[in-house]
Order: sequence, then C-alpha cells, then structure tokens
Amino acid sequence: MPDGGTVSARLIERIAEVPAAAWDACAGGNPFVGHAFLDALEESGSVGAEAGWLPQHLLIEDGEGRLVGAAPMYLKNQSFGEYVFDHGWAHAFERAGGRYYPKLQVAAPFTPVPGPRLLVRPGDDAREMRKAVIATLETIAERLGVSSVHVTFATEAEWRLMGEAGWVRRMGQQFHWHNRGYRDFDDFLDALTSRKRKAIRKERRDVAAQGIILSAVSGGEVGAGEWDAFYRFYAATYDRKWGYPYLTRAFLDIVSATMGEQVVLVLAKKDGRTVAGALNFKGPEAIYGRNWGAAGHYRFLHFEACYYQAIDYAIRHGLERVEAGTQGPHKIQRGYLPVATYSAHYFRNESLRDAVADYCAQERRVTRLEMAELSAESPYRQACAHTT
Repeated sequence: MPDGGTVSARLIERIAEVPAAAWDACAGGNPFVGHAFLDALEESGSVGAEAGWLPQHLLIEDGEGRLVGAAPMYLKNQSFGEYVFDHGWAHAFERAGGRYYPKLQVAAPFTPVPGPRLLVRPGDDAREMRKAVIATLETIAERLGVSSVHVTFATEAEWRLMGEAGWVRRMGQQFHWHNRGYRDFDDFLDALTSRKRKAIRKERRDVAAQGIILSAVSGGEVGAGEWDAFYRFYAATYDRKWGYPYLTRAFLDIVSATMGEQVVLVLAKKDGRTVAGALNFKGPEAIYGRNWGAAGHYRFLHFEACYYQAIDYAIRHGLERVEAGTQGPHKIQRGYLPVATYSAHYFRNESLRDAVADYCAQERRVTRLEMAELSAESPYRQACAHTT
C-alpha cells in the first residue's frame, strides 16, 4: 500500500459505508461508477456473495480521513457478467495445475461501458494517486492470495498507466455514435450516403406501420406496470441468451427512485400496451444503452428502440455521443463507428502473465486491423467523413 504514512488503504464490503459525496468526488460523473448505481446493485441483491460478485471496494484516505482514491472492486469465483472474456485463461491455468479463482475484478458490474476505474479526486497529483491505486491493488492481490486483478473498460489513460506498471494490456472494440452538432435526426441522416439514409428511413417507416409508438421517459416518470413489463422482457431475453438475468426487479425500482434523471427508458407501445423497452442511462456527455427486451418479434423495432431513439435523444439534449453497448458490426450502417476499449490485468504467476501477454499482443494487432477495415465501411458521405 502507499508509503510514507500520509495515506492509508482499506477494503469495504458495502458502498454505503462511504459517504456518497466523498465517493462521487472521485468518480467524475460517470453514472456506472457513481455511488447511487453501485449502491442500487448491492441493495437490490444484484451483486453479493450469492451472485458471485462480493464487494471489496478499495478506499485510499489521507491523514485526515478524506477519501482521495478508490476503486469499485469485487471478489469473484467465476467470470460471468464482465464482457471481457477470460474463461480461456482460467481453463488453461487450471489445466496446468493453477488456481485461477478467486480473482479481483475492478469494474462496473454487468456494464460494458468505458469509464474511469482508478478513481481519484481531481488535482495536480491525480496521476500519482492513480499510480498509488495501482500499487495498492497489487499489494491486496498478494495479501489475499488471489490469482489476479482485472480492471475492465478503463480509460485509455488508465490503461497506459497500468501498462507502465507492468500489467498486461488488452484491447477490444465497441461501436459508438458521435454528435457532430446535428440540428435534428434528419440533419444526421443528411450526413449519410443516400443508400444508408434510405435504409434507415425505411426501417423507421416499417416500425410506425406496425402501429408502434415510441417515447423516451426518465425513471421517475415510469410507472410500476411499465417497469414490470420491461423486466419481463429483459428477463426473457437473458433466459434465451445467457441463462439468467443479472439484474433483479428491485434494481429498477431503486435506480428509478435514486437516479431518476439519469435513467432514460424508451418504451414501445402498440394499441396502448407496452411491447418493448430499452433501458439507457445518461451521463454528462453521453447516453448509454444498457438493456433491451420485447414481448415478441416486431420488424426493425430493436434498431429503432435501441439505436435511433438514442441518437434522437442525444441530439435533442445536446449530448456528444451514444454508446450502445457490446457487439454489433451491424451498427456501422446505422451511424455507429468502431472505437477501442481497454482493460488491464495483473497476474501473480509469471508463467500465466507471460502467456496472456503474448495472446493480448496478438489480439491488439488483430483488433486494430479489424477496426481499420470496419471504419472503411463508414456510412457517412466522404465530405462528412467521421474520425474517432
């Protein structure tokens, strides 16, 4: 842990043990590492020992007891809900006689949204404090005897700093939409090639022709019945694809009450009945698409509810971008272009570290090549070419 006696570090098992204002002063406005979101996960039972995400949040305090550094961290005995997949690493290490679990995960649970993970108060010493957080994470790994520490969906600056400390660096990609000062949705469409513009307009017309009406409302404006319907859709989607829903129904009630202005729920209704929903969260600069579900199959409704409604919302509210989650080369033709995502990994076992480092170095080369190839498929007119 940090030297010199001026700061001390400790772990807490409930985010409620630290005042919200103190934590949020380090979190920097990103909703997914904010106190309210992390507390909602814990209060609702979405994380905890039974869920396989045991909170072990890191606090670094100065000599006066003021929080100056932190990390949202969890002790894990599996790798579900992370979206940066290390199952292959775990299997290989265990086949070689090692013990991969438990491990420590610094992350926003179930939330593949890039943002700060090494939380520090802003100031001239922020870089040095982040280095202290990194060193403390290494010390905690040694003391707890875990195999590794994983910091996922970090910022690029954090990623580079962890690389300087000798951590293995991994790169992935997502697809984000960027607001180039568009006046409205039609202004955005005018920036696209004719073929892509016509395709999007056709998809939106087809949704309307099915008698579906969409609206975007903040959490406090959503009734219990609509939350019930959305949760049924969400749970059914997870049942089909991933086995079980990570979030509990209580989580929605809590974030609706405590994060109402940051919760944006897109509702799709047909004949007065809610048939689909897309859950988003709003930060100072972006709207983040998180979860989606529908009562049945409706042509192009997923694209409308998750992509076009988010773009429209971002334009109307002056937000810089839409981050629509994982996966999705199909998002390119809808205006979302590839951006890099970053994670870093600390391994106590040198052989495991070296093997993973070789793998990640090759993976980074492939990822960069794929991003370049996908960027070449941009739907934007050449005169409006978009770079990230």
